[in-house]
Amino acid sequence: MVELRKVSFRYGSEDAQSNTENSLTDIDLTVQSGEFVLLTGPSGCGKTTVLRLINGLIPHFYPGTVEGDVFIDGESANKRELYETALSVGTVFQNPHSQFYNVDTTGELAFGCENRGLSEKEIYSRIDDTVCRFHIEKLMDRNIFRLSDGEKQKIACASVDVAGTDIILLDEPSANLDHEATLALRELIQCWRTQGKTIIAAEHRIAWLWELIDRVVILRNGRIVRELSGKEKNVLKQDELTALGLRSLHIEGPDDIDLPVITEADDPIILRDFYLRYSDADHPVVDIKTLRLASRRITAITGPNGAGKTSFLNCLCGLEKRCRGTIEYRGKRYDRKARQKLCFMVMQDAGNQLFTESVLEEVLISMPGNKSDDKKQAIRILRKLDLDSFRDRHPQSLSGGQKQRLAIACALASGREILLLDEPTSGLDHAHMMETAALLKQLEEMGTTILVITHDSELIRACCSRKLSFSVK
Repeated sequence: MVELRKVSFRYGSEDAQSNTENSLTDIDLTVQSGEFVLLTGPSGCGKTTVLRLINGLIPHFYPGTVEGDVFIDGESANKRELYETALSVGTVFQNPHSQFYNVDTTGELAFGCENRGLSEKEIYSRIDDTVCRFHIEKLMDRNIFRLSDGEKQKIACASVDVAGTDIILLDEPSANLDHEATLALRELIQCWRTQGKTIIAAEHRIAWLWELIDRVVILRNGRIVRELSGKEKNVLKQDELTALGLRSLHIEGPDDIDLPVITEADDPIILRDFYLRYSDADHPVVDIKTLRLASRRITAITGPNGAGKTSFLNCLCGLEKRCRGTIEYRGKRYDRKARQKLCFMVMQDAGNQLFTESVLEEVLISMPGNKSDDKKQAIRILRKLDLDSFRDRHPQSLSGGQKQRLAIACALASGREILLLDEPTSGLDHAHMMETAALLKQLEEMGTTILVITHDSELIRACCSRKLSFSVK
């Protein structure tokens, strides 16, 4: 059982002293053994902070002021060492990079069991069982850093399963997963439930797990504003969910949405001779002789994890030095270096491209030239993305969804003609997802070409008019 009694928390780091988002106030929450509880609410409402209190990362890793009590199986979590909590609580983080300790995938799955001193036979037995249930045979004995973000997410989930903890915390577990992998995770959670595991998930995309959860806890501004029992959640209509800021309950994969790659009326961008093969790979990850894409349109790039979508965008924008293809765009030919000035890339892990000391500075350095009205323009862009109140905050102190929106703000500020976005709505609630879609539509109307890698069918429905599907080779 997990219990939070009158818990309030404020981050104590220098970057977050003025931060009221992500902090918590008077949280009373009890999760019974074997129960599956969903934590949801707007980006920055405090969902991740609740999970950090339960797994002990607060206050052992994230300093701050804690009031109230957190109990794990009747024992005060404040009195436990972090390694003691890890024996009973396993976590899949929103960013899987932050929880890996090994370079290879098999070693990562074994790591938690090795720390517990389990026998080699028991460790291999657990790994074999998990690999079979996850259907991740092709990911074994691989370099973790060669995996796609979605594949890394699968390894993170699998490592928690192998460890066999009784309490499992999931922070945006579907954010990087393709449709099929998300449904596979759903089956795994059902298996965990059959085993009597206690599960707490912080998630925006709720359709895939709605039928599994016992209770919904909705947070806003660090407070619990509503709780829904199983009976109450099952009678909610979509308009009521939208009013609560929740995503759609309609389960739909990108492959279910039929859109053309390009039409005869489109002005084409022509890609030629794009080829990329990693030295340790059996086949090329990108191999395109000729491809026509629609300029001045929003094209969804879809396909399973590991199909090469991110590598394709890296090649297109000129970040991948080993890929030297060319594009023909508006009567000009662009090689790799020329494309770096034509395209702007918003990475899947937005934190990797945020470098300055404040949110406002981040947008300013993305703007071309040095005009006197840059600051006013930057503030206007931040306001569009609901980030104006964070202009003086350190970018790395933002929530995952807020970092994602800041990276999009930088893309808008850059004024580049082609915008490439890699999972721009991972970690975004319904309202911010729709705001992002509306912004992309505005840019499309201004003549900007947008390519967006996404597993988010709601985003595709909201703004995309073209679609390019990848498949695993």
